[in-house]
Amino acid sequence: MRRRSLASRARRPLVGISTSEMRPAERVSPIQEGEPRVKELALGLTYPRGIEAAGGLPVVIPPMEEAAIEPLLDRLEGICLSGGPDIDPANYGAAPDPELGPTEPDLDRFELALARRADARGLPILAICRGVQALNVVRGGSLHQHLPDLSEEIPHRQPNPSDEASHAVSIEPSSRLAAALGGQETGVAEEIDVNSFHHQAIDRLGEGLRVTAVAPDGVVEGVEDPDSAFVIGVQWHAETLVHRPYEEALFRSFVEACRRDEADFRRRGGREVA
Repeated sequence: MRRRSLASRARRPLVGISTSEMRPAERVSPIQEGEPRVKELALGLTYPRGIEAAGGLPVVIPPMEEAAIEPLLDRLEGICLSGGPDIDPANYGAAPDPELGPTEPDLDRFELALARRADARGLPILAICRGVQALNVVRGGSLHQHLPDLSEEIPHRQPNPSDEASHAVSIEPSSRLAAALGGQETGVAEEIDVNSFHHQAIDRLGEGLRVTAVAPDGVVEGVEDPDSAFVIGVQWHAETLVHRPYEEALFRSFVEACRRDEADFRRRGGREVA
């Protein structure tokens, strides 16, 4: 079998994308010619297409045993934490709100472990929607479980399609997020319109994270770790907006960080993980 060259790998870093959700067999609608109903994983094609268009090689990560995480991360140059269902508040020591949506404990267990270990390695991380919530939780933060209790000024579950924006966010101009969203066409982004499809949001901020974007109602829309090479999270679904220069630039900035991480890995001959 012909092996991939190191030069090719450096040009197109391998980027893992966490599974968005799990679908129970009873929610699957098979066609007559298809396979029997089984539990399935689901992920919108917009995630891998966004990574690929930005120059990366996307690979979807299913929930697995935790023992598989370290060998997996040995092969990846970055992680995209995707959107999905509510996170069980037991993961940050809170009781469930009566309005808590459906949760998926197996998905929580694996994705939080994946995020924690990727973060410990210093891998580039782009966290989107549920992903930014997962990142906040593994850093010791907590979540608002039912946003309408916090504010109804903005409908954070917008009725219009996901490739359309529904409200503005203010972005800290000195942040890495602002720079990542910027480009030759846009410059440094300080306020942009975004889409909104989330039931939960960041409450207590996780250790080492900095708020970099907020909605007009005060909901946290972006965070980053200023001391990491690339750890950026956005609450909006940037993957469905990559037709715009802002989100296209964000994905390209992420993939470029993955490319730099791979080059550094080759120079060191392997990662040293605490």
